Amino acid sequence: MNLFEKIMRRIIFTFSLTTIACINFALGTSEVAVSASHEMGSEVETQNSVFMPQDIDFGKHFRDLDVEGSILIYDAQNNRTYQYNPERNQTAFPAASTFKILNSMIALETGVINDELSVLTWDGIQRELPQWNRDLNLREAFKVSGVWFYQVLARRVGHEQMDEWMTKVDYGNQKIGEPESIDRFWLDGILQVTPQEQVDFLQDLHAEKLPFSERTMAIVKDIMIAEQTPDYTISAKTGWFGFGDYSKPNIGWYVGYVEKDENVYFFATNINIDTERDAAVRIELTRRCLQDLGIL
Repeated sequence: MNLFEKIMRRIIFTFSLTTIACINFALGTSEVAVSASHEMGSEVETQNSVFMPQDIDFGKHFRDLDVEGSILIYDAQNNRTYQYNPERNQTAFPAASTFKILNSMIALETGVINDELSVLTWDGIQRELPQWNRDLNLREAFKVSGVWFYQVLARRVGHEQMDEWMTKVDYGNQKIGEPESIDRFWLDGILQVTPQEQVDFLQDLHAEKLPFSERTMAIVKDIMIAEQTPDYTISAKTGWFGFGDYSKPNIGWYVGYVEKDENVYFFATNINIDTERDAAVRIELTRRCLQDLGIL
């Protein structure tokens, strides 16, 4: 998806929401509609038609799990977007470890790592999670979200090349900071992206429209696979900005897509993490919303 297509999609989305508000105001129901768009899962078709399914309430899951956040699910085949908290879905947040999807592609494309089985040697420094404290290959590092591994890749790519790739891909706000931030910019909140942009990026990856080789995109799509059943396949990545440092706001991500019955459903879940319990909520919340739509 090029920049023009992204801009047109957002213009259409905004126009659809404006149309809803105008119609509801004319009918004297604008207050109810605004509440419904925030509290209920809303389905917005991009051809200026709107449907608010009364039997789908994504907000219930946020309330039951006691978290604040948003979710966006895009049904590619039917060109429909289901979401909760649309304003937050257009708000930029630190990319955190969701950037490992793009970081993997940049590393592969620039040749700083050869393939998903290439191993980097652990430096012996004990880090927060035991699964990080060992030699890792790219596939393993992606699964356990190994921070040190991806920091090595980013340093090997270098500030200049990384900056060029961020512009080529048009990812989020494209900011990576100064050269000394090369191995921290996605962890420290310099790089930010909206849930809508996450979904747009994932669509381009799935359709292989990104400026990478087929080989690079195929490898990354393969290491992203999180769950496979006879009925569906989930490819995804978590992210956690702050990682337990509650002196600043902690933000949780779960982004990816579900392939089922010749269709693809892209999703981006974004929540406030107030306790360690909330980390697991990212995935549970997403699954409940996907189940509401009969996808899982």
